[in-house]
Amino acid sequence: MKRVVVTGVGIRSPIGNSIAEMQASIVHQQSGIRRMEDWNDVHDLRTKLGAPVANFDIASFPRKRIRGMGRVGVLALAATDDAIADAGLSTEMLVSGRLGLAYGSTHGSSSALAQFTKTLADTGSLRGLEGSAYLKFMSHTCAGNIAQALQIRGRVIPTVAACVSASQGIGMGYDVVRHGQQEIMLCGGAEELHYLHAAVFDIMFATSTADAATTPRPFDAHRDGLVVGEGAGTLVLESLDHAVARGAKIYGEIVGYGTCCDGTHITSPSVEGMANVMRLSLTDAGLQPSDINYINAHGTATDIGDVCESTATLEVMGDQIPFSSTKGLTGHTLGACGAIESAICLGIFDSDLLPMNTHLDEVDPRCAPLNYIRNESLRVQSDRVMCNNFAFGGINTSLIFQRLDV
Repeated sequence: MKRVVVTGVGIRSPIGNSIAEMQASIVHQQSGIRRMEDWNDVHDLRTKLGAPVANFDIASFPRKRIRGMGRVGVLALAATDDAIADAGLSTEMLVSGRLGLAYGSTHGSSSALAQFTKTLADTGSLRGLEGSAYLKFMSHTCAGNIAQALQIRGRVIPTVAACVSASQGIGMGYDVVRHGQQEIMLCGGAEELHYLHAAVFDIMFATSTADAATTPRPFDAHRDGLVVGEGAGTLVLESLDHAVARGAKIYGEIVGYGTCCDGTHITSPSVEGMANVMRLSLTDAGLQPSDINYINAHGTATDIGDVCESTATLEVMGDQIPFSSTKGLTGHTLGACGAIESAICLGIFDSDLLPMNTHLDEVDPRCAPLNYIRNESLRVQSDRVMCNNFAFGGINTSLIFQRLDV
C-alpha cells in the first residue's frame, strides 16, 4: 500500500475561499449565515436562512468552458482550478491518464432543474428548453463537467451520496491512490444554495427559523434545526513518493478511511452505524482512539442527529478528545461539507487551531458528555484528526488525517 498525502486544496465556502480565510472566520467568529430575502416568495417555507458563497461571479468564467454547468458545477470547477494551481499540476499530468477524479454532490443544479421543470409544466411544450439543460442537473454533473473541462483521461468516479458525497469522494480517491491505480486523484464535492434544498428539510421540520446571528447551534439545548449552505472543496491526493519526487507541498497524510451503511432507516440516524464507521477508520489507520487529537463532527444542529452522533462518539472515542462542529458558521453545505471540513482539519497541522462550537451555550443534556470546545477556539498542537460525516440512506464516512512528520 502506498502512503497517500494531500498536496493541493481549493475551496469555495460561506466563510472563505481558502484555508487561511476560513481559519480567520473561525478565529473571529464571522458567520456565513444570511437571511435569503428572495425566498420570501416561496409560500409556506418556514426557514428564510441560508449560507451562500459571497462574491462568486459565474460571469467571470468563459461561457464556452461552463456551457453545460449550473452553479454547482461552476463552484466545483472553481475549487478544482484552485486545487490544481495550489498543487502545481501541469496540463500534461491532467491529460496523461495517470490522474483521475472522484467528485460528487447531492444531485445536480437545483436552479437548472427548477427552471427546466417550470418551463415544461407552465407551457406543456418543449419549446424554449435548452438542449444543454440536462447536463446542468444530471446527478453526476460535477464529475462529468470537471472531467471534460480539464480533459481528464483517467478514471472518473461520481459520488452522489447526499451529505457524504465529498467525503466519499476523498475516501475513494484515497483507495485508488494507495492501491496504485492512479498516481493522482482530484477529490471532493460541491453544492449550490437553492430554496429546494431548504424545502426538503423544512417539510421535515428540521430547519432553523431563528435569527441569523444566533443559529445554527449544533449540540446546544436550544438548537432549532439546520441552515442549508453552499460551497465546494477539492483535495489533490497523491502517493507520498510521487509528491516528494516532484517537490510538492504537503498539507498532511490520509491514514484512515471508513464507510458503511446503517442498513436500518432511510432518514433516521443510527448510533450503531455512526459508531461502526469510526471503528472502521481507526482500524484502517491502525490507531487507537487515544491517538486522535481532535474530532470534527458532522453536527448539523438537528434534534436527533446531534444526540445520536454524540452518543456514538462517546461509545467509540471516549470523552477526552476535543470535539466540535464547524457548521455553526458555515451552515450545512450538504454535498460539499466533507471536503470543506476536511480542509479545515488539514489547516490544523499548520495553525494548531482547533475550531470552537459556535453558539454552544448550553449542551443539550440528551447529548453525550464529550469534550466540546466552547467559548473560544483552542491553540493546541494536534497530530491526528478525525472528520466524520453522515447522510440520508444511512451512509456514513470517517476520515483520519495525520501530520506528515509524526
